[in-house]
Amino acid sequence: MDKIVDYLRLILFTGGVLLGVQVPAFVDQYGKSLKAHLIESSLSLEQFEKDAKRYFDGDLDQLISHYQSNPDPVIQDGGASIDAIYKRNRDLKMAWATFSKSTYSAYSQVLFTPLADIKDEVWRHYTYTIILNKPAIISGLCCGFLLALLVEASVLIITTLVRKLFGQRTKTPTL
Repeated sequence: MDKIVDYLRLILFTGGVLLGVQVPAFVDQYGKSLKAHLIESSLSLEQFEKDAKRYFDGDLDQLISHYQSNPDPVIQDGGASIDAIYKRNRDLKMAWATFSKSTYSAYSQVLFTPLADIKDEVWRHYTYTIILNKPAIISGLCCGFLLALLVEASVLIITTLVRKLFGQRTKTPTL
């Protein structure tokens, strides 16, 4: 029975390691997707920036105001579209600047303040990979250790509670 428990511990730890090595891979794929969206957004905005340089000293806000103040509703809607592209590009630039600042900022952005549409896109198309670089190994070992520790502590707490509730003095099972 002790051997089976040892094997279960090993399986639990290995599962945690495999889960943990996915974290850097996900962050990497999120960063690539974020960069691709930024490039696409910049290309979409490029012609309007040229028009803003030509007619409004490079001020894109003035170009958008010009479109939106036009009495033609089609032109006004075009101004709203340009404004949406401009805002999206600005949001992507800020997210990319934060993401690419440092390794820590990349992880913290993905965990706490990701762009929802990009995070969802990465989850939908995520390919499970094992990257064996330093961050992946550290993440995998930490996740494996924490998962094993969490399960061990849970078993100990549950066993202690059962003993107190039923007043039995049984051997403490461990995983």
